[in-house]
Amino acid sequence: MSTQSQGPLGDSVRASWRRFLDTYEPLRPDLYRYCRQLTRSPWDAEDMAQETMARAFASLGIMAEPPRSPRAWLFRVASNLWLNRMRQAREVPAPDGFEVPEPVTRAEPRATREAAGTLLSQLSPQERAAVVLKDAFGLSLEETAEALSTTTGAIKAALHRGRAKLVTPEPDEPAPVAPAVLNAFCDAFNARDLDRLTALLLDTATLEYPGFKIESGAQAVRDGSFRGTLFGCPEGGYVLVDPPRCELRAHRGESLFLWWSGDEVHAVVRVELDGDRIVRLRNYYHAPEVLTEVCRELDVPFRTHGYQPAASH
Repeated sequence: MSTQSQGPLGDSVRASWRRFLDTYEPLRPDLYRYCRQLTRSPWDAEDMAQETMARAFASLGIMAEPPRSPRAWLFRVASNLWLNRMRQAREVPAPDGFEVPEPVTRAEPRATREAAGTLLSQLSPQERAAVVLKDAFGLSLEETAEALSTTTGAIKAALHRGRAKLVTPEPDEPAPVAPAVLNAFCDAFNARDLDRLTALLLDTATLEYPGFKIESGAQAVRDGSFRGTLFGCPEGGYVLVDPPRCELRAHRGESLFLWWSGDEVHAVVRVELDGDRIVRLRNYYHAPEVLTEVCRELDVPFRTHGYQPAASH
């Protein structure tokens, strides 16, 4: 969310959002963990958690009374979002008359090793959600049925099928070969060369902080996040303690940037390319669950920063 004023309506929405966060932001770790089990990807889990929070915020405005259990209600919003996505995916026609198989997500061995009960790709969407809610979060059959908008009998059947399908994880993926532009980005970042960094971006490139803000256009990225990250922003309360450093690492078959401050990683950044230029950067500085999971898997020290800048709410 941008911190710039957009008039009385924008101010009112931001005030309502801050009140919403007072109740629901403490539930974000559980929400992320639930989304993580469903999606099998830290990136998709963060996107799903962000969309769940946005939908929950919008839904509260038309509810006759607030939910009795905010945690269970968030799970219900997330479950409906997940199941609707899976249904829509099945309805997309395949080319040349081929059938679209039921959507599944591939097992990820690191996450599988993290805790008993991690679900693998053989489970259907409803089975996966039922097992996570019942076995990982301890919801009753009735609560699980309510979250998934079904009956306790259907939940019992989904649990029976799902628990029978847990399998051994697949081997790790090989490390990707990083395009030259990614190494060039690291070199320019570590030299604190704004001109070289900006030259690696498409003019229409974006830099996103999921759930917080988006900078659109190479010049906006240069004057905003790039300048602030490399040189600090004293007027905004951000003073550099150590020169920042960028490192290119492979994670789950993908090349990522780690942005270091001193001896700790402060941000994990995904990158999308269009040819030999960068078209999109996604900075997970304000996604503590993603930052924690990725850095632990890479076995690097890190520091998290909460979901929003301290001054914003």
